[in-house]
Amino acid sequence: MKKGEKRKLELLQIAYRMFLSKGYGNTSVDDIIEEAGIAKGTYYYYFESKEQTLEEVIDMMLDAEEEKARMVVQADIPIEQKLVGVIASFRPDASEAPITEALHDTENLIMHEKIRNKLIARLVPLLSEVGEQGKAQGLFECSDIPERVREIVILSNELFDGPQYTETEIKVFIDTIERILYAKPGSMGFITQLLQG
Repeated sequence: MKKGEKRKLELLQIAYRMFLSKGYGNTSVDDIIEEAGIAKGTYYYYFESKEQTLEEVIDMMLDAEEEKARMVVQADIPIEQKLVGVIASFRPDASEAPITEALHDTENLIMHEKIRNKLIARLVPLLSEVGEQGKAQGLFECSDIPERVREIVILSNELFDGPQYTETEIKVFIDTIERILYAKPGSMGFITQLLQG
């Protein structure tokens, strides 16, 4: 890793810790600069704004989550466990709530959409790989797995982005997934655990 890349990573890690401990809204650029012991110009060499820092902190979180998900895809476990494992890998840890909550603030709506698109771009290829494995095992009777998975991810993101959803919504969502993938009715019921857990 080059010196500049190392310094930027250090700043991201400082920002990550501060966003967790103080919250994104309560952390200023000056706080990050002071903690890092650098000049303001050095900070702005790496980041245009605090918002860009937040976006790159979330990218760092997504990198770690994607790595966990890749290990799940390669594991020798049933397809159902892989699907749950990949999706669960992209769920931020409860301790990261101060960072993810910042995305729901009104002033961060554009970034929320940007991060949502990044998440979809990372999640769809991994779930598609699991879908192809499921198709090879006869669990799914469909073609165009990546497109179908993308539709499912977009639908789930819209339905379950917030903390409140009903049992009926979960039931209809599972039925919809089974129909999209041409899976046997009831075969995707395990998703209830994922959504309720």
